[in-house]
Amino acid sequence: MAAGNKSSHANVPQNRRYKFNPKRGPKPQVLAEANRTVIWIASLVLVAFLMVIAIQIVW
Repeated sequence: MAAGNKSSHANVPQNRRYKFNPKRGPKPQVLAEANRTVIWIASLVLVAFLMVIAIQIVW
């Protein structure tokens, strides 16, 4: 009865699912670079927003 429940993909090797391992997480240097990038993009968005407000005040 158990043999009838097998799927047709029984012989196909499945990809192993990635498990998060805290010891193999991102390195601090990678995190620092990501933080720097996020701060840089956020500052560009803020400057663009302030420029739009300044242009609207002048007009």
